[in-house]
Amino acid sequence: MAKPLVGIIMGSDSDFPVMKDAVKILKDFHIDVEVSVISAHRTPDKAIEYAKEAENRGIRVLIAGAGKAAHLPGVLAAFTVLPVIGVPIKSSAFDGLDALFSIVQMPPGIPVATVAVDGAKNAGLLALEILAAADDTLKKKLKEYRNKMAQEVEEKDKKIKNEIEKL
Repeated sequence: MAKPLVGIIMGSDSDFPVMKDAVKILKDFHIDVEVSVISAHRTPDKAIEYAKEAENRGIRVLIAGAGKAAHLPGVLAAFTVLPVIGVPIKSSAFDGLDALFSIVQMPPGIPVATVAVDGAKNAGLLALEILAAADDTLKKKLKEYRNKMAQEVEEKDKKIKNEIEKL
């Protein structure tokens, strides 16, 4: 197995049903990942150590999913210059809005890219785009992926138009 290029970190194992979408899309593109459960609040020293050592292990992008207060992406970003993508997870009475606000409201100088609530697939795709900036083969695969999506939309359009003709 090659060295993982993307680290996927979640604050709790209960976040995995959402975060597995990032794992899946990255694996679909043959990108090796490492997945860890690390809490910004319950294991803060481990979170800091992970962020500080990730680059030396060959990680090039971090994806961090967290719900409620959702400090994990920001804590990781504070201790690395690697790009960090935050995934707010819907896990409380606020339907993920609390997590979204916690991740998106980073102070100047410590950015965290943020995707939609429960948007782990898009986090994986954004990680692929970051990696593709220096990898023409991966860039080509992403373009093919997008072309396939466009073709699927065109097919759905034709199907709907045929249904309307029958009315």
